Amino acid sequence: MLRNGLEPWHLLIVAIVLVVLFGSKKLPDAARSLGRSMRILKSEAKAMKDDGAASAEPAPRAVAPAPGETAS
Repeated sequence: MLRNGLEPWHLLIVAIVLVVLFGSKKLPDAARSLGRSMRILKSEAKAMKDDGAASAEPAPRAVAPAPGETAS
């Protein structure tokens, strides 16, 4: 039924509709803000992933010498 979902002429029609709806002056600003949002989303997801990995690993504990032993 839908073997070739997006052909080049489909993308051309979508581009024309976007230009007509938003205008050629607003499209670069919209693309720029979308790029910034994606960059922020990626950095926040990476920070959450790193934070989750850090809290999942047990913190290394220092072994205290037994009473009567000297630490070297």
